[in-house]
Amino acid sequence: MTASAPFGVRIAGSGSAVPDGVLRNADLEKVMDTSDEWIAQRTGIRERRVVDPANEDNVSLGTASVQNALDDAQMQAADLDLLIHATVTAEMTCPSNACRIMANLGGIPSGAFDLVAACSGFVYALNVGEALVRSGRYRTVGVTGCDIMSTVVDYDDRSVSILFGDAAGSVILQRDENPKLGCLYQAMHADGRGWESLYLPRRDREVPASDLDNPIKLGNLRMNGREVYKFAVNKFREVIEDALTQTGLAVEDISQFVCHQSNVRIIQAAKERIGLPDDKVYINIDKFGNSSAGSVGLCFDQLWKSGRINRGEKVMLIAFGGGLTWASSVWQL
Repeated sequence: MTASAPFGVRIAGSGSAVPDGVLRNADLEKVMDTSDEWIAQRTGIRERRVVDPANEDNVSLGTASVQNALDDAQMQAADLDLLIHATVTAEMTCPSNACRIMANLGGIPSGAFDLVAACSGFVYALNVGEALVRSGRYRTVGVTGCDIMSTVVDYDDRSVSILFGDAAGSVILQRDENPKLGCLYQAMHADGRGWESLYLPRRDREVPASDLDNPIKLGNLRMNGREVYKFAVNKFREVIEDALTQTGLAVEDISQFVCHQSNVRIIQAAKERIGLPDDKVYINIDKFGNSSAGSVGLCFDQLWKSGRINRGEKVMLIAFGGGLTWASSVWQL
């Protein structure tokens, strides 16, 4: 899907939020059969941020992230026409976390809804928000991705729990009279046939026959690591190559490839296959782990705030996750 409309879309500001709590590999050594070296070699992760369940949740983290983005854009919540909140760890399905975040910020009666696309959530939400602004239907849209994965992993099992952390990232999208600004190309895909590779069952009947012996508790994330690794490495390459082909751009034209932080081995494998230089692929998984829908937004905000991406440049955002889902978004900033 390429851009073709009278309006452009400007990223007016970005923001992020992470909990103060830090869960290091050394902490996990105390509760499971693992080691700092074992985790780091297989994932690239040294530590991850985790919420304090007594005082923090998805809504509070998402609220802080959106407020940070509004401050960066020098806007108020009342300036938003709509908020799209990507998450798989909402406290409730009704009301949506988006509604509660907007209430916290005072952005009433702006529209608000949650979007579920797992680790692809932020890029999905960004693409939807950009299209709504570019069409002329909305002037200003907030997009946020937030997951508190520490609440849905089983710390008695090392296969999945070592990967995930908690974070939120947000951007404010605003209509611009320059039609060349905004998303040049976007893609959103899903293959539900692979859902068993990465899923979060709540009831016994949701567990497929092939996974009945899984020791991970109900209500916690389950993953077939081998299948997800193969899927992610292949889709990472395919998504980037597709976006470059469809836009006619080369690697040299992209300032940064803002990638979902799933596993450093997945990122490195994709970089080698495509030939991406190290300075164009930001990595923060060592400090934050895999924060699902919070991952790409957090990376973008850190790059934006540090001056590693700037107006006038082109960036590509890439994600893949449960569903199975995958998505890309190429932007002229």
